[in-house]
Amino acid sequence: MEQKLQDYKSEIIAIIRSNISPVLLRSKLEDYHEKDLAEALSDLSSVEQKKLFRILDQDLLSDIFEHTDEDETIRYLDEMEVKKAAGILSKMETDSVVEILRALPREKRLLIMGLMDEEARNDISVISVFDDDEIGSRMTTNFICFRENLTIKQAMHALIEQAEKNDNITTLFTTAEDGTFFGAIDLKDLIIARQDARLEDLISTSYPYVYGHTSIDDCIEKLKDYSEDSIPVLSDENRLLGVITSQNIVELVDDEMGEDYAKFAGLAAEEDLKEPLPESMKKRLPWLCILLVLGMLVSSVVGVFEAVVSQLTIIMCFQSLILDMAGNVGTQSLAVTIRVLMDETLTGHQKLALVWKEMRVGLCNGLILGSISILFVGLYIWFLKGTAPGFAFAVSGCVGVSLMAAMIISSMVGTCIPMFFDHIHVDPAVASGPLITTVNDLVAVITYYGLSWLLLIRVMGLG
Repeated sequence: MEQKLQDYKSEIIAIIRSNISPVLLRSKLEDYHEKDLAEALSDLSSVEQKKLFRILDQDLLSDIFEHTDEDETIRYLDEMEVKKAAGILSKMETDSVVEILRALPREKRLLIMGLMDEEARNDISVISVFDDDEIGSRMTTNFICFRENLTIKQAMHALIEQAEKNDNITTLFTTAEDGTFFGAIDLKDLIIARQDARLEDLISTSYPYVYGHTSIDDCIEKLKDYSEDSIPVLSDENRLLGVITSQNIVELVDDEMGEDYAKFAGLAAEEDLKEPLPESMKKRLPWLCILLVLGMLVSSVVGVFEAVVSQLTIIMCFQSLILDMAGNVGTQSLAVTIRVLMDETLTGHQKLALVWKEMRVGLCNGLILGSISILFVGLYIWFLKGTAPGFAFAVSGCVGVSLMAAMIISSMVGTCIPMFFDHIHVDPAVASGPLITTVNDLVAVITYYGLSWLLLIRVMGLG
């Protein structure tokens, strides 16, 4: 599939660089998907891009720019006459246009908006009132809407009339006489309906919706749960403002995953290639300072058990095994807990049940992995290190027991820490990831060296 896309891009570039007339060039390019045209556009020289912008009409260019990133689109718009740039933006999805306009210098933004058609300016003003973290900032005004009291024939006429400007027609929306949202109709149901059927019988009045000022984090799960092409966005007065399309939802989930990845790494916000060095440092340094202090605490704990290490140097070989497994278990519990915490209806009893469940999972996995460790670590020390079998399996037994204990405790830590942060209204994804890793290291070190001192030195007298 990747090779096929590359071939399309090569074909498009060859057509653009050929010496055919503008009319034939435009006709040939219209046969390709806008995504492929956008891919090819980025590989053209500035002169070739300007030539293409003169030849292609605003409709096709607006579709192409829907598949380019914000910085590229702004650069392309700078290379064309401002009136044409305004015409292209007038035909693009409103949420994309708002993002582009926000990135432009104020003078140019006002100039372009002044040249855009009135309907586009009105749509922009509707979306611009929402903050970036509100779902209304991601909606589009590309949808079909008519009154719920129309006849089937009138509804079909309204559909045909509005479809000239709005191509998002899979789901049709209806409003009541006072303009409030009433429900939705599937396009197929309207098409096959008899002329004498009642429109209200086709309307789903229990169709899902969201309010524009709701934060994206609060409604992303609801949007994902409904397999709808479009979900209406309402004002606080229940009037239909726009829709969130399936493409918007995919982009939101994409953004959320990228944001969560950054949070798990201890970053307060997503960084990009153009971000200044001081800004990147400011985001990372606070967490690194906290983790440095905790890391020094871990190192000091190891220093406390210096006598144990000096008497049984072989136990140093298996420290990383205990630390790594404890960290892995804690991360697994963290991931499960954060996912569960997204359900805000959880009771205290259910949260305790989750802690208990994760500890049981840690115990069962610890028993299995601990037993495997006792066997293989014992055989390794016995045969490859040339020690007595009693000593070998005493050390491997300590490793196995430590591994079990560390996994149980790490499961509990990986569950309790994000719950604590959630309780004090701190994003658990931001605070938990790096912290749990370091805390689990501390737990694993104390468990391993503590049991080594207690079992191997104090009880068994080895060393």
